[in-house]
Amino acid sequence: MKQEAIKPHLIGQLKKVNAFWSYSQDSIKDVPDDILVELVMLHLDLDDIDMLFQLYPFPFVKKAWIENVVAQGERYYVLNRFFAWFYFGIKKPGAYVKAMATRELNKKLAA
Repeated sequence: MKQEAIKPHLIGQLKKVNAFWSYSQDSIKDVPDDILVELVMLHLDLDDIDMLFQLYPFPFVKKAWIENVVAQGERYYVLNRFFAWFYFGIKKPGAYVKAMATRELNKKLAA
């Protein structure tokens, strides 16, 4: 798939699974990139997640994942362990996810 077609495809897939239930229809086309990464990782399958790495640089996807998905804590702990191992090559995914979740919580508390 061509790079310029990936974002509309992902948005279309997210619409199908009703991931934009809290968004007005006008604002869907202007979804911030980090929120798109979050929604794709939480609602779509591995093929769609793979497309994120074609659309955005690896460090951007990892940062968005940590700040938007890992930061949600225990709710997605098992899923985040999988992402840490499968996509980001983390050697000890459980410890990494807990450390990053704690770091993100501390950032929010310090702000």
